[in-house]
Amino acid sequence: MKINVLTLFPDMFTPLTTSMLGRGLEDGKWDLNLVNFRDFTSDVHHHVDDTPYGGGAGMVLQIMPIKKALDSLANKGKVIITAPQGKTFNQKMAQNWSQEENLTFICGHYEGFDQRIYDLADETVSIGDYVLTGGELPTMSMIDATVRLLPGILGNAASPIEESFAHGLLEYPQYTRPEDFEGMKVPAVLTSGNHQKIAEWRKKESLRATVLYRPDLLADYHLSDEEKKLLAEIKHEDDEA
Repeated sequence: MKINVLTLFPDMFTPLTTSMLGRGLEDGKWDLNLVNFRDFTSDVHHHVDDTPYGGGAGMVLQIMPIKKALDSLANKGKVIITAPQGKTFNQKMAQNWSQEENLTFICGHYEGFDQRIYDLADETVSIGDYVLTGGELPTMSMIDATVRLLPGILGNAASPIEESFAHGLLEYPQYTRPEDFEGMKVPAVLTSGNHQKIAEWRKKESLRATVLYRPDLLADYHLSDEEKKLLAEIKHEDDEA
C-alpha cells in the first residue's frame, strides 16, 4: 500500500516512521509519500491561502496548489479530506481502506478549504466533534488505524482480529503475570488450561465491557443465540450485584 499525504507540515508525520509502522516502512510493507502543496504555488511568496469572498475571519486554503499537487501523483487511489462535517471514522473504514492499493489524504489548515476542494475528494471524514488546528493529527490517527491492519505489520497475526471493534464489540479484559498482585487476582478460568471455558469467558466479558462502556455499539450488532444467552446472564448478575 502507498499512502500520499498533502500537507503544509510534513515534519509532523515523523511518529509514523517509528515503532511497528516504522519497521513496516523499512520492510517495504507500505510506503508514505509526503507532499507539501506549498511547493505547487505560483506566486513569489508561495501563498496557499487567501481571504474569504464575502468577508469573515481567518484564511481559506486555495484550490489551485492542492489540485496541482493531486495532479502530480501517479496513483492517487481513494482521496480523503479530514473535516468536521465528514462522517465519523471507525474500524470498519480502516478495514475497508486497508484493502486499497493507494490512499491520498488532504490535510486542511487555517480557517478551512475552498469549497471546491471537496469536489476533488472521494470521502470527507472526521475523528470526532471537536476542532483541531489542522488535519495532520486526524490523518495520522487514521493512517495508523489502517496500516496496522496490513499483513506483517503487527507481530501477532491474530491481534487485529481479536481487538476492540474488530467484530463490533469491545475487547475482553487481558491479564499477565503476576497471577496475584497485592490481592488482585487473575480470573481463575484464564489459568485453568480449559480453552473452551476461556473462549466462553472472553466472549461474555467482551459483551459485558460493551454493555458497560459502549452500549450504543449493540444497536448495530447482530447478537447470536449464544450471545443473547450470555447477555441475559450478564444482566441477571448485574441485578443481583
